[in-house]
Amino acid sequence: MGIIVHKEDERDSGLNARITADLRTRAQQATDISDPDLSDAEYAKELKKTGRFAWVWFVLIILALASLALIYLI
Repeated sequence: MGIIVHKEDERDSGLNARITADLRTRAQQATDISDPDLSDAEYAKELKKTGRFAWVWFVLIILALASLALIYLI
């Protein structure tokens, strides 16, 4: 046996109103954050750009894939 609950009854509950108010305040606080990804500026200063020999890694990866394909096909 079940109870039929009308949408008006559910909307007027005090618990639902408190949950809705809490979610609104959390959403408002989330939009107030100035740095959305929360990255550390000190950490970002220590990062270096990719070196001029980075293309060597791409060539090595392509050669490794080509050799695996060759071994697999033979």
